[in-house]
Amino acid sequence: MNLENPHRRYNPLLDEWVLVSPHRSKRPWHGQQEQTGFTKRMQFAADCHLCPGARRASGEINPDYQDTFVFTNDFSALLPENNETYREDSPLFKARPEVGICRVVCFSPRHDLSIAELPVSRIEKVVETWQDEYQTLGRMKQIGYVQTFENKGKSMGCSNPHPHGQIWATSWIPNLPAQELASQERYFRLYKQCMLCDYVNMELQKKERIIFENRSFAALVPYWAVWPFEVMLLPKEHLGSLLDFTGEQKEDLAEALKRMGTRFDNLFQTSFPYSMGLHQSPTDGGEYSGQHFHIHYCPPLLRSATVKKFMVGFEMMAMPQRDITAEAAAERLRKQSEIHYMMDS
Repeated sequence: MNLENPHRRYNPLLDEWVLVSPHRSKRPWHGQQEQTGFTKRMQFAADCHLCPGARRASGEINPDYQDTFVFTNDFSALLPENNETYREDSPLFKARPEVGICRVVCFSPRHDLSIAELPVSRIEKVVETWQDEYQTLGRMKQIGYVQTFENKGKSMGCSNPHPHGQIWATSWIPNLPAQELASQERYFRLYKQCMLCDYVNMELQKKERIIFENRSFAALVPYWAVWPFEVMLLPKEHLGSLLDFTGEQKEDLAEALKRMGTRFDNLFQTSFPYSMGLHQSPTDGGEYSGQHFHIHYCPPLLRSATVKKFMVGFEMMAMPQRDITAEAAAERLRKQSEIHYMMDS
């Protein structure tokens, strides 16, 4: 089959199809042009609520932190207590009371340095913080899943340029992780193998969608990618969660995060926007033999620093669609330098 013609690709994680239309990448663009994001760079910003010593909206003053800093979100989407009772009058009108905890993780005291610009030793502190929070929150009896993520850039809804991420801990397994988990467990039952172990090994043999690899991780554009430069970071051996990591694997993850962030930024010579999230084992006490830790990057930029992909129309009403093939996207990211363009100027 000629993959330069329109075709569908199957996503085994979500059990859905993606339409690929490579010829559409040649169409002219007269639509919206994005701003390139936060341009003023300073080590400390007096009006930033996340900088060391700053007063947040809650009135609390941040400590003079030197590494990572974690606090409960002042505007949490979830609350730790909820005394509402479940009620269901009809199968068409269902509601459940929900409890949870939302944390903010400042990656470093520096207001101007993203993960791509931090040294690996600093990023390793971020990984250790994610690990500690996963363990602490996951031990709480009301918490069934811990979702760690980062929204980077104005176009991804980030309201504060100080590099940070979030952790939302919920009593249930949210929709997307639940779909992925169900697919991985089904694959394990059928084949007695881990889906993503098999997948990453096949990708490492094929090479065409691999961006880079280190001792423990592979960075690749998934065969079924939806976003133009969508990326997955996958450990080469089976790991269910951050709690399974060795010291070497934490260091390798930190290195992979830096290398991937640098390649993203270098692609269009801009602070590359994305949503990034960790998917790992639930904390509800269940046994999940098929769950394989992985990280998703979903970046919206398509042609340049100012033209992004819009998930509308057919994508919203029917099924996901992409223009550039996963192989072409991987090739472009593979060609990028691992010296950050801001360091090279």
